[in-house]
This record gives sequence, structure tokens and C-alpha cells, in this order.
Amino acid sequence: MNNGELIDEINTLKKKKNAVILAHYYQTAPVQAIADFTGDSLALAVSASKTDAAIIVFCGVCFMAETAKIISPQKKVLLPAHDAGCPLADFATKDAVLRKKEELGDVAVVSYVNTTAEVKAVSDICCTSSNAVEVVKAIPQNRILFVPDRNLGEYVKENVPDKEILLWDGYCYVHTAIKKRDILKIKEKYPHVRLAAHPECNKEIRDMADAIGSTTGIINFATQTDAKKIIIGTEQGVTYPIRKKTPEKELFILKDAICEDMKKTNLIKLRDALLYEQHEIKLPTYILKSAYKPIQKMLELKI
Repeated sequence: MNNGELIDEINTLKKKKNAVILAHYYQTAPVQAIADFTGDSLALAVSASKTDAAIIVFCGVCFMAETAKIISPQKKVLLPAHDAGCPLADFATKDAVLRKKEELGDVAVVSYVNTTAEVKAVSDICCTSSNAVEVVKAIPQNRILFVPDRNLGEYVKENVPDKEILLWDGYCYVHTAIKKRDILKIKEKYPHVRLAAHPECNKEIRDMADAIGSTTGIINFATQTDAKKIIIGTEQGVTYPIRKKTPEKELFILKDAICEDMKKTNLIKLRDALLYEQHEIKLPTYILKSAYKPIQKMLELKI
């Protein structure tokens, strides 16, 4: 079966089963192309919650599908690649966070959305890479345990110097694989090239960046800047929406910036998820309720 036939079957199944397809920007181009919504993980989950779809098919990784289930507990949520995990999210476990919180005493746990449902359930508030600084500024607590990404936490710390921010020792292997030497090689050849970097990158990369932002922030910068040559300081999948909007721009991708888990999803797995309604995300009711509270607190800030 070729891609065209697969796409036709997916679209037929989607209508038959009243499903909505979500694809993160790190997915492959064919998966992004067939999705009803593309975007960052939390925005996708929120978008799906506003539809009347009975089934959410989340083309992403496990924590993203969990978040969609937390926000839409009445809907069936399917993860096409059942083994698509997130090594960054795995750095923090519920028990480890609770132990650290007990050890530190009076501390608020700010949990990045790139965490498991269990970790969200023991957090005070969640944040995204685009609103992390504003969330930490907005909450009343002055002593923060930021979980799990140390680079994003460090970025927040630099921008909120009046609060004590304690960092979890986790990282995204995709963003830490982005190296200064590779960027300098490109800049040597093209002095006017601009760098857009994700805050999960190491500090030396952030310090070189012309813009620091979430996945959506990087796409917005790349499509709106006057620069014609841009280094993409995040996972290579974001080049699809950028090239779709501004095909005339020259994008430089960094060879090691590939998330293997994100690339596990393909059209066949997407079709099978719909056909068999397989790899459903199931969470205990108490986790659903507890994990929703810190997400709700963040959404109520409207930042």
C-alpha cells in the first residue's frame, strides 16, 4: 500500500470513528501533513479538548498523550507508536520528586509539561517552554524546585533572579547534542545567518542565539524574521512548517538534533491506531484529577 492509499484509509477511518489527529512539530512531514492540528504538546491537547471528537490520536510521545487524556478524560486517547517515550520526562519520577520536596522543605514544584502524569500529579503548577519564565514570576512562592530540565530551569533562573530556583538534573538529549562548534562552522561560512534556539539547549548555545523560544516560538521567528538564512536550534521536524510558510528561506539543521522517539510514528502506525483503536492511554482517576490541577493553575494564568 502506497502513501496515497494509506492517507485515504486514515481519512476514512477518522471520519467513521469521529477522531481527531494531533501531530507534534517533531513528527515526520507525512504525519504532520495529515494531522488536523500541528503544534506544541500542550497546545495540541487543548485544541483536541475543544473538538467534539470521541477519539484523539496523538502523534507524539507518551507524556503528550497522557496530557491529552488529563485534559480530556472522557475521550479515548491513542498513541500510534506505543513505545514512543521521552528520556527527558524519565529523569523525574513521582517518588524522587516527593523525596526531594521533603528534603528541601518549603518549596513549590514547578513541573515542565515534559513530565509524566504521575509527576504532574505531585506538582504545584505546570509550565511550558514558552511560559516557564512568566509562570515562575507569577506564582507567590519564592523557592522553586524546577523539574525536570536543568537547561530550561537555568534559563528561567537567569530571567527570574529574585527567586531561588533549584534545578533537577535532567536534560533533553536532542537539544544538548547541539554543539557550539557546529554553529560556528555555519557562521564562519555565512556571517549573517541567524540562530533560533530552544531553551532546552545548553547555556553556550542560548548565549549565541538571536532568538530563544519554544518550538512554536522558533517557527514564528524563522518565518517572520527578515533573515534569509537561519540555523534551527531544535529538532529537525520544525523545518516542515517553516518551509511550508517560507520556502524561500535557507534553513540549516544540526545533524544530531533528531528525536528517535518522535520518528517512531509513521502512517502505517497511525492507520493501525485508528483501525484497531490500539495503544490507548489509561490513567487512574486519582491521577487524572491530581494531574489536572497544576495544568489548570497554569491555564488560569493565561500566559
